[in-house]
Amino acid sequence: MTDKNEMTDYFERKNKGFLKKQKFRLKHKLGWLGVPQVIPYRGFGSYASGEATITGALYEDKGLEKPEGKNSSHENILAMLKRYSGDQIPGARIKIYLGNEQKQRLTEENGIFKATMPLNEMNGEQNTKWIPYQAELLDQIGPEKNNFRVPGEILIPGKDAAFGVISDIDDTIMISHSTQTLRKLRLMLTHNSRTRKPFPGVEAFYRALHQGANENSNNPFFYLSSSEWNLYDLIDDFCAYNQFPKGVYLLREINPGLLNLWKQDGGNHEHKLDKIIRLFKTYPKLPFVLVGDNGQHDPEIYARVARIFPQRIKAIYIRTVRKRKDQHMKKLIAEMEELNVQMVFTPDTINAAQHAQSINLIAESAVKPIIENSFTD
Repeated sequence: MTDKNEMTDYFERKNKGFLKKQKFRLKHKLGWLGVPQVIPYRGFGSYASGEATITGALYEDKGLEKPEGKNSSHENILAMLKRYSGDQIPGARIKIYLGNEQKQRLTEENGIFKATMPLNEMNGEQNTKWIPYQAELLDQIGPEKNNFRVPGEILIPGKDAAFGVISDIDDTIMISHSTQTLRKLRLMLTHNSRTRKPFPGVEAFYRALHQGANENSNNPFFYLSSSEWNLYDLIDDFCAYNQFPKGVYLLREINPGLLNLWKQDGGNHEHKLDKIIRLFKTYPKLPFVLVGDNGQHDPEIYARVARIFPQRIKAIYIRTVRKRKDQHMKKLIAEMEELNVQMVFTPDTINAAQHAQSINLIAESAVKPIIENSFTD
């Protein structure tokens, strides 16, 4: 039986904001308060610093299941509305377990929790690996107590990594039409992770980058986007279904809500710059390949990164999804050349793959499958 005092304590003490507090109380009294769901996102850590960065979220369970290609438009619309209509749960206690370490955090207003934890069991630099962690909800929210631990993973790049790859998602690997609002919304609402399409050949190109020129590397991937954490399940299933290299997702934090659906992947993109700089500082000896598109501000953001870390960028690849003034592209390319950074604007994956092979980022044997994949997608 639910401890009434424990329930009241959560609603009275931990929720900030009068309206949100009243909304949670009303939903609880009416029996509409959904089951809280702990979602541990993939984290990342470093042998050099001996630390790991962990992020996760606490939402009401939205009842989302992995889609099938035959899902109707109505089913896809309903799933997307669920992603944006479910309530985030702030001020709840989350305990994170990593090896012998434990740390307690409160969820923020948007339901997100974050922690930096030591990697005490790592003795010296090793090969790249994924290590497990767990997150547990300590508070009782709803009619039943859900104090089970939910597993997550942390990427630790190692000595078998020749370079890292930081890639945008929308209109870089996933066709999204981000510059055309109505077309973008229609695609978001009527399709799912199994029916959204990657650009031709890009998954094969990324697998080649992951393996490197010797085909034996284990180069880490970081997928960076202005999409919100609400879309984590869609993005993760899209990447897995299309066999992209497993990686860490770095998405944007907003307060979920149906009113934010229309501006998905829009707004300020400065968070991308902050996240990229953090990765460069987390892995001070690791060079990077940056991949994006010219639909928004990736070229300018990547150029700013190159000005700070010119010697650590192997190449910058920009997919040209819309026509831009040639003068602007030429100016960026010339500036990057002065920094000895190669910035390649290309309308397709084939040109990027051929250039990557020419500078020893991927194996020569990988180019033909990428070309074939580009014409069969």
